[in-house]
Amino acid sequence: MTYSRRHFVLGVGSAILMTSSAGRVLANAQSKMGKRYVLIHDESRCIGCDECSVACNKQNNVPSGYSRLRMVPIPKADNAEEGSEQHYFRHSCQHCDDAPCITVCPTGASYRDENGIVQVNRALCLGCDYCVSACPYKVRYINPLNHIADKCDFCSESRLSQGYMPICVRVCPKNALTFGPENSEPVQQLLRPDSYYVHQLKNTGKPHIYRLISL
Repeated sequence: MTYSRRHFVLGVGSAILMTSSAGRVLANAQSKMGKRYVLIHDESRCIGCDECSVACNKQNNVPSGYSRLRMVPIPKADNAEEGSEQHYFRHSCQHCDDAPCITVCPTGASYRDENGIVQVNRALCLGCDYCVSACPYKVRYINPLNHIADKCDFCSESRLSQGYMPICVRVCPKNALTFGPENSEPVQQLLRPDSYYVHQLKNTGKPHIYRLISL
């Protein structure tokens, strides 16, 4: 997926800037259903080193030429000063509400688990490519080795199930990533009024990747 400066500005301006009070209301509502894991990406800290992508590929046995996440440079404004900092956008599964990938799956292989994570049940996946085509963020692929849909799942099987945070969070040299239950104090402290946005595309539900503002 190719991004332009206009793409990012429009994304932020499409009535998706959040406030911490809205976050607290959502967290309270979801606490009745159990945990809701979210990821926060601080664009002001991220240096685009790709250590997260490399570690993710190794941890989750992603085949060569594919990825579960990428760091994409955010185009600078036309009036940006020479030498101004480059910021990066995390391109990965948004774990969004009303996810189109779940809706189109003919077998139920794509589903949301009890922690709000959009998952793929490999035993049910036909490799039909419907979910890949339906995802507006273009963050899924069909693994050429096992012909099963794959994407970011916050390292659910390889780390989260054993009590460890996602590998991208673990290896980030600039501490640009925060992961945890949406209603936890560390997460809520970061989601201050007008401090973050979510990148929500048309015909999708609210994403659960939060981005600290750097635009």
